[in-house]
Amino acid sequence: MQVIILPTPKDVALYAANRVVEVVTKNTNPVLGLATGSTPIALYNELVSRHRAGEFSFQNTKTFNLDEYIGIAESHPQSYRTFMNRHLFDLVDIDLSNTYVPLADSLDPDVLARNAECYESEILWTGGVDLQILGIGVNGHIGFNEPTSSFASRTRIKTLSKSTVEANKRFFAEGEFQPHLAITMGIGTILSSKSIVLMATGKGKAQAVKDMIEGPLTSMCPASVLQQHEKAIVILDEEAASLLALHEYYVWCEEKRLQLQEGKLI
Repeated sequence: MQVIILPTPKDVALYAANRVVEVVTKNTNPVLGLATGSTPIALYNELVSRHRAGEFSFQNTKTFNLDEYIGIAESHPQSYRTFMNRHLFDLVDIDLSNTYVPLADSLDPDVLARNAECYESEILWTGGVDLQILGIGVNGHIGFNEPTSSFASRTRIKTLSKSTVEANKRFFAEGEFQPHLAITMGIGTILSSKSIVLMATGKGKAQAVKDMIEGPLTSMCPASVLQQHEKAIVILDEEAASLLALHEYYVWCEEKRLQLQEGKLI
């Protein structure tokens, strides 16, 4: 796990965008895994700006989103399909038929289970995700893989924790139906990605970040599994990194890595 600590959330978004552009431009048919929530919005804004500047194209790119709420239509304002259309897909040259979000508008458990299996198969059929973008929940969840999720899990139905429901309450009007279930990529699915970038910003994520990086490998902090991924990069702003015991060491490591990259070994 590579830990990058940067001054601001804007810097985090710029660093992540560089990695996305690198993968999209270097691969003939790139496959991206995408996340929703407030953290990646700045990343998507940066990608849209660079696309409009002619820096790169999404024409040959496929995308798979981590998750989707169960029980709301794709057209619902709070669906993750709507989120992705609003913040990225409708603003770039990607073929919408190459953008995948779990189909979760049914309330039939058999239909939902089949949809989850098909989603997993679709990822495998493309050859796997080249770069998976992740955020982290305050309880350490990635995707909607809540604490105690199996590290071997694949795309499936998952019950959201009370803390996750509470954290997402702000997106729904008072009295409006708020889903407590979702279809999510499993931890095993995420680990199968060829490379991973996890973004975290703000003091509210500091404890989860510490548990992920410096705590034990445990299903109580699902994100801690990234300790075992060969090509996982965790990009943090100073606030999200504020509780790390080895903060100075991570900064030192990145300085030395850049010096080596530039041929400056002393």
